[in-house]
Amino acid sequence: MPLDTTFPTIIQGGMGVGVSGWRLARAVSTTGQLGVVSGVALDVVLARRLQQGDPGGDLRRALDAFPFPEVAERIWRRYHVPGGILPGEPYRPVPRLGLRPHSGRTELTVAANFAEVFLAREGHDGPVGVNYLEKIQLATPAAVYGAMLAGVDYVLMGAGIPSEIPGLLDALSAHRPAEISVTVAGAESGRRHTVGVDPAALYGPLRPPPLKRPRLLAVVSSDVLAVYLARRPETRPDGFVVEGPVAGGHSAPPRGRLRLDEEGEPLYGPRDRVDTGRIAALGLPFWLAGGQAGRRGLARALRAGATGVQVGTAFALCRESGLEETLRRRLLDAASGGTLPVRNDPGASPAGFPFKVASLPGTVADPDVYAARPRLCDMGHLRAPYLKADGEVGYRCPAEPVETYVRKNRPESDTAGRRCLCNGLVSAIGLGQRRLDGYAEPALLTLGQDLGFLRDLPGDYTAADVVAHLLHESEGGLG
Repeated sequence: MPLDTTFPTIIQGGMGVGVSGWRLARAVSTTGQLGVVSGVALDVVLARRLQQGDPGGDLRRALDAFPFPEVAERIWRRYHVPGGILPGEPYRPVPRLGLRPHSGRTELTVAANFAEVFLAREGHDGPVGVNYLEKIQLATPAAVYGAMLAGVDYVLMGAGIPSEIPGLLDALSAHRPAEISVTVAGAESGRRHTVGVDPAALYGPLRPPPLKRPRLLAVVSSDVLAVYLARRPETRPDGFVVEGPVAGGHSAPPRGRLRLDEEGEPLYGPRDRVDTGRIAALGLPFWLAGGQAGRRGLARALRAGATGVQVGTAFALCRESGLEETLRRRLLDAASGGTLPVRNDPGASPAGFPFKVASLPGTVADPDVYAARPRLCDMGHLRAPYLKADGEVGYRCPAEPVETYVRKNRPESDTAGRRCLCNGLVSAIGLGQRRLDGYAEPALLTLGQDLGFLRDLPGDYTAADVVAHLLHESEGGLG
């Protein structure tokens, strides 16, 4: 079976916060495959990298290319620290996500997504994508607009139902004001809350030329959702990434009543198996994800009618990964030696989805480290809006202080075992917050549960090695 050259055969997954950063995406894209940057919390990532002094000058170069120079200069003046902040000095916070318009937050989000995609696209003509979580609705319009300003080729979106994203892309490609619905717990049926972005507030009186509309790939875990999205033009994506439960990061919960195995992990059954034939019948390209980096994974996907595969963990452990280098090497050594448990924890994520936690000593996976961490929610990307008794919208997160969460009319049981993914994932890329009392945020690490591919890769490998491995393993299995 010949490869379809219309679309990439391999998609590098958009992982964590900054793990799939611009360096990794660019390395994959230069091979001709789809390199993907994570679009999650890029406002924090940009602000903290600037406060580190922008070593190498990459962000200065990206901001110099930003089409709205006055915005770029405001961000530079606000966050850049020549030579970097002192050891132990806390990072300056960024405005938290919310429903109320905030020009500084919007500018930072747009510019951060522009910068990450710009740097990923620099110096080659390979395709570049950006990955978002539908669950983080409050950031989506501004984030997507920034990526589109940089010429992003693909938008990938999971952890929810991205039914309004095709319309968002259409509007933003013409620089029109655009908005999406926001889920507000307790809101009356029929009352719509929205968040949006008005490009004119950034570009001023002279409208720029139209933008390229990127292709949208919806990340799904069921053929039912794929059929639902494909049935109407206004909700139809340009393709699907079909993700299995062993993939890293968040995964869909099992259908039906939640049952756990003896290790406390969700049990998946026949109802959770995806009918790839039904997805193929939709006539849209699709890629299989989750445990696809092993031998003959790509060949099996192609035989099932897929265009290719999405692979995350293999790229997360390569040299160009955005993981802090010491953590990356510890993860790689433990995974290669077969001593790295990766648990699908049903209660770790404040988002309510099962989340893969790599159990590396000294990280938030360690019960002692988790217990010693002061509970706080100062980044808030996974906060959920809810309607307060006075009719105003508030925000809550089950990883925030227990008494604070309970005051917001939620049971204490919701908070048990919840990890602060925001702080933990940012710490994993070397940007963890340092508190005034000297406390440093520990890392939280996520990988997929299928690590068998490591036996077929060099000891300390590159992104190009992963691509070569995947394409080589498909040879002989395509007939």
